[in-house]
Amino acid sequence: YREGLPKVLLEAAASGRPIVTTDVPGCREVVHDGVNGLLVPARDVDALVRALRTLIVDPRLRVECGQEGRLRMEREFSVDEVVRRTLLLYRNGPP
Repeated sequence: YREGLPKVLLEAAASGRPIVTTDVPGCREVVHDGVNGLLVPARDVDALVRALRTLIVDPRLRVECGQEGRLRMEREFSVDEVVRRTLLLYRNGPP
């Protein structure tokens, strides 16, 4: 329940897939609830079922979340952006 930044979530978003994940550090940095996926409390099976059902019955939401996830990956997690932020951090120190 403390994964860091799960690469599988980045890959899913980059592939244009909506995401359902737990609301824990690392996962919540990738998913904006209701925008590019759905966050559920850790260990809450009922919330997980509800979130999956929401995406299953709402094709428009699936598409919108997938598209937004792809745009977010391009905007915030592209190689160029990660390198830019890393160099900025080296130059200026932590925010």
